[in-house]
Amino acid sequence: MTGEIDWTGRISKWGDKMLRSSLYEAANVLLTRVAKWSALKAWGIRLARQSGLREAKLAVARKLAVILHRMLIGGTEFEWSSKETTNQTA
Repeated sequence: MTGEIDWTGRISKWGDKMLRSSLYEAANVLLTRVAKWSALKAWGIRLARQSGLREAKLAVARKLAVILHRMLIGGTEFEWSSKETTNQTA
């Protein structure tokens, strides 16, 4: 089976080009400009050290798309940390 390539886990070029560009740009900003740390940013930085910044941006963009989709379906807000914080009033 020469010539066949199995691409798994990548952002395909199907769909809206502007959406793909926006997701990539959001991942770029999250990894390089945003000072506040989140579980997503920490994961992306670890990935960037292993496989390079470009691949990390693509992976964060894909994960960001999944997170945004789940937020849309569930009607929830983005959680900056993986720990659940509770606001207790005294």
